[in-house]
Amino acid sequence: MPQSSRYSDEQVEQLLTKLVQVLEHDQTPTDLSLMVLGNMVTNLINTSIAPAQRHAIARSFAEALQASIREDRAH
Repeated sequence: MPQSSRYSDEQVEQLLTKLVQVLEHDQTPTDLSLMVLGNMVTNLINTSIAPAQRHAIARSFAEALQASIREDRAH
């Protein structure tokens, strides 16, 4: 079931486009991109979320990530 967001699709797409442009400009390999993005998520959780909520937020994020993965074979 899709999640509602307080952010518009346009806001999300604009920021996503900027992040992708940085990675593409530097010709960043997929594994390094995933490492950097994972580190960014960890840093955001550790610096912006109360300690008592961090594991729940990380679990929720991981579940949302799992739910968003497509099963097609394209890459």
